[in-house]
Amino acid sequence: MFAYILRRLALIPLTLFGIITLNFIIVQVAPGGPVERVLAQIRGIDPGATAAFSGGGGDTGPRMSTTGPSSAYRGAQGLDPEFVKSIEKQFGFDKPAHERYLLMMKNYIAFDLGESFYRTIDVGDLILEKMPVSISLGLWSTLIIYLVSIPMGIAKAVRDGSRFDITSSYAIVIGYAVPSFMFAILLIVLFAGGSYYNWFPLRGLTSENFDQLSWSGKLLDYFWHLALPVLAMVIGGFASLVMLTKNSFMEEINKQYVLTAKAKGLSERRVLYGHVFRNAMLIVIAAFPATLVGMLFTGSLLIEVIFSLDGLGLLGYQAIIDRDYPVIFGTLYVFSIIGLVLNLVSDLAYHVIDPRIDFEARAT
Repeated sequence: MFAYILRRLALIPLTLFGIITLNFIIVQVAPGGPVERVLAQIRGIDPGATAAFSGGGGDTGPRMSTTGPSSAYRGAQGLDPEFVKSIEKQFGFDKPAHERYLLMMKNYIAFDLGESFYRTIDVGDLILEKMPVSISLGLWSTLIIYLVSIPMGIAKAVRDGSRFDITSSYAIVIGYAVPSFMFAILLIVLFAGGSYYNWFPLRGLTSENFDQLSWSGKLLDYFWHLALPVLAMVIGGFASLVMLTKNSFMEEINKQYVLTAKAKGLSERRVLYGHVFRNAMLIVIAAFPATLVGMLFTGSLLIEVIFSLDGLGLLGYQAIIDRDYPVIFGTLYVFSIIGLVLNLVSDLAYHVIDPRIDFEARAT
């Protein structure tokens, strides 16, 4: 197993290289860019409109201009060419794309993520600053989703076709149909000073007087702020895992080894948790990395916006809007590493739960 782990760890740099390279190419052909955006703002032009006419290339090449060859960007019409060149140099676009790519990859090998275009802060420090919010949302939401979904899925499998199974299916259909941000808006209307009650705060993870509270007061204040955003994410995310658990258990319950165990006189509970559980949970564990990564980064985006939580999801969204390439690639780099490591952890959990699964033997 140790050799398998080493092989998987050795594949992580190659996978990261492919992810970063592909996204760098996509960014180069995407319309607009930081230079184009700044020039448009200087001219008082809508950056979005400017990007639509810029043709693409992520500020890597000249745009069509009516002011002559001295103007490389549409938004640069009427501006001093030397000033435009100084803006290009500020963002690093005075170098060709392949040089910028090689420099970025060299820095990433040393875990130097660069500096944000619009914030005087290192991208790594910026990510660390925003990470506690996303980790709080992602970990608590994933934990609660699994604690709710697995027992509920098992209960639905055991009582398939019963009144409980049919009634709970209505809740699952609602969870499938209604996205998390709609539940978030509903919770704000009901419980955060919308139209009815004002029981929960609407901004941040802590109160302004957080530092003055006792340790128990800090703990209560933290969960008080987390209650609504986590609840919105749990309601919007539990449905698929419940059905995955139910279907997995249903498939195992109907297998021959379960009938044999029952024929030997084993109790229903011992058969379910001593034999079925280990096999049925494999597919549920396989879904854990995707669930956690989704909750940490993508699933929390609109929740962070709605509840004014300054986390990684909001950071990544703002970076895309602002064409802040160091932040875009820095967050992508960190997200990819976390996702790849979690996939490896998922494989190791397979082996722990069912030692019969030997990835090293399969590799040979």
